[in-house]
Amino acid sequence: MHLKPLADRLVAKPIEAETKTAAGILLPEQAKDKTLVAEVVAVGKEVKVLHAEYGPDRFTHAGTEYMILKEKDVVAVING
Repeated sequence: MHLKPLADRLVAKPIEAETKTAAGILLPEQAKDKTLVAEVVAVGKEVKVLHAEYGPDRFTHAGTEYMILKEKDVVAVING
């Protein structure tokens, strides 16, 4: 897919929420929070950001969920 975001937007792919806690407790579907971490696909691989909960516009292409975010909705870059 070749998608060029306009103005101050970027394209990102959400990262799946954890299905169990660090202690090994399995989380039911309704207990999991919607993930706020996403991989930026317009800049390159392995770039991850933390974003505002209600900021992104979500869409699906070829079975993969993507988001379009404004720069102001990105609150942090996650390294490593």
